[in-house]
Amino acid sequence: MILTLLSLLAAGPGEPPHRFVFLGAGRFAQYADMASLTPEGPGGRIRVLQVVEPDFRAAGARYWGGWSWWRFDCGPDGQVDRLDFAAVREGGAEGPLTPDDAPPYEAVEGGDAFELLVAACNPDDYDTDATTLDEAVAHGRSQLAINSAAPPSH
Repeated sequence: MILTLLSLLAAGPGEPPHRFVFLGAGRFAQYADMASLTPEGPGGRIRVLQVVEPDFRAAGARYWGGWSWWRFDCGPDGQVDRLDFAAVREGGAEGPLTPDDAPPYEAVEGGDAFELLVAACNPDDYDTDATTLDEAVAHGRSQLAINSAAPPSH
């Protein structure tokens, strides 16, 4: 209850409340927005933010990353399905939305989809890493910097 109230107060004007949970950093820093979690049967839907490195540009525009809606199943098959992608320009503007027509697949341990599935199926097990889009981008970029500074694993 208190966390929900704090999320509502922390959200900027016109920005929905968020509860970003850091899932990991590789090519992108990934965040599940637990505030978007909608149960459906043995799973549900959740929105995930991918944060890109600073100064990422496409067609001359600067981007923070992108959003995707995912459907997931907490059952024994552990299926996930990325439903779409919408780029997020620097400053937070979204779009355009591009549907992802790839079929659902099994989330394999060690992959980004697996981390998403575990978090989405166990949301109370995770602490909040950010409550605004700006905070998530800053946190994600710091995680990407740490990840790129780490020596390669063999």
